[in-house]
Amino acid sequence: MQRAVIIGAGFGGLALGIRLQSAGIATTIVEARDKPGGRAYVWQRDGFTFDAGPTVITAPEALRELWHLSGRDMADDVTLVPVDPFYRLSWPDGTSFDYTSDDTRLRSEIAKLEPADIAGYARFLQYSTAVYDEGYVRLGAEPFLDWRSMAKAAPALVQHQAWRSVYAMVSRFVRNEKLRQALSFHTLLVGGNPMTASAVYALIHKLERESGMWFAMGGTGQLVAGMARQFERLGGTLRLNARVETIETLGDRATGVTLAGGETIPADAVVSNADLVHTYRHLLRSSRSAQRQADRLERKRFSPSLFVVHFGIKGTWPGIPHHMVLFGPRYQGLLADIYDHGLLSEDLALYLHHPTVTDPDLAPPGHSTFYALAPVPHLGKFPADWEQVRPILEKRILDEVGRRLIPDIHERIVTKFSYAPNDFRDDLGAHLGSAFSLEPVLTQSAWLRAHNRDDSIPNLYLVGAGTHPGAGIPGVVASAKATAGLMLEGNVK
Repeated sequence: MQRAVIIGAGFGGLALGIRLQSAGIATTIVEARDKPGGRAYVWQRDGFTFDAGPTVITAPEALRELWHLSGRDMADDVTLVPVDPFYRLSWPDGTSFDYTSDDTRLRSEIAKLEPADIAGYARFLQYSTAVYDEGYVRLGAEPFLDWRSMAKAAPALVQHQAWRSVYAMVSRFVRNEKLRQALSFHTLLVGGNPMTASAVYALIHKLERESGMWFAMGGTGQLVAGMARQFERLGGTLRLNARVETIETLGDRATGVTLAGGETIPADAVVSNADLVHTYRHLLRSSRSAQRQADRLERKRFSPSLFVVHFGIKGTWPGIPHHMVLFGPRYQGLLADIYDHGLLSEDLALYLHHPTVTDPDLAPPGHSTFYALAPVPHLGKFPADWEQVRPILEKRILDEVGRRLIPDIHERIVTKFSYAPNDFRDDLGAHLGSAFSLEPVLTQSAWLRAHNRDDSIPNLYLVGAGTHPGAGIPGVVASAKATAGLMLEGNVK
């Protein structure tokens, strides 16, 4: 293999491009938008910098490895600083919980909720460590291409009771309901329902404790920009405003891609970092095997969408930490509305991102940048006219932030805008406006997830949230490592 083309310059596409280019494969990344990043897009509005997300950076060693491949240091391009506490969790009754990796402080926080749960938490951490070692360290970057690979992993899945949900497993160790929420909500950050996501996703807790939580100065967009610089420094070609219309095939081989303007880029291997259904249904519309795969994918369960309100306001807020989770009055009921019933509930759970408490340069002097994110049903479950819903939900979210944190928020707003499920669909080609691709449940994990290499077109590969191991920066970067391993092991088969 001499030439590869990657569709999409999200984290997965950039990480894979760096790996291929480091190995001497001439790689072109084609990106439909005017900037790299995918879901980690950046907007500049009225002097404020707004990251689309993701904003939680864990497992920085997996990112540093992308520079180490060529003997460079990520610190030359990106400055990471620790975030502490990782999150402040807040409930409507005024209870708060600072989630941190400092054992003494964490035990104190647990004791505020339920002293008897300190011992239970220690046992949960042991469990989380075991599934982290098995599911992330050992198998996270290993591709699952056939049932045999799944069979080899089955004993560990049985040992760790993977059929249980994260919430059910947490509940075996701790009794306090708020602590159960504090230890299970993490799956929401990768599109999973804590009530149905496999217990192996409890590894996220250990991953955060092991690696810490970090922020890229200048915003997540600076991490994306650093990855793009590293890719181009290695000789890779990054083409922006280059929308792919078709993945070209001849027989059972991919031969390249054709762009919207008619230009064809030939390649020995094609990789899609685009949405799974979009890849198979639209980009491979002339392939019968791809259409059958699209049919199978459309029958699967997709993660919910998100509604995000970005706002820049007057004033600084040193008392509001970098990350907060504002739980609503319901937990299981709200999750059921989002994942099962397709209801846009009156009550909300919000993830609040406040980057200017760490990097004031993301806003004009004396101002602050925020976003408030609410999980919402995807378009298949709640097919609303989001242009009508948008102003209503914007106000509801800002009212809640005002009620709990910033009483005069509406008077302080300098600029604001929102990002809704239809934007995920239209900007990113996301099937049903899903924010995280396939829902992370046991029956859609490992071999049961989209494979890193297509089963019928042997030089067509996938990278990103929809393939193994899943969503989130660590998962997507691990998917790039798994896919690169397949592509470089004896070149294209």
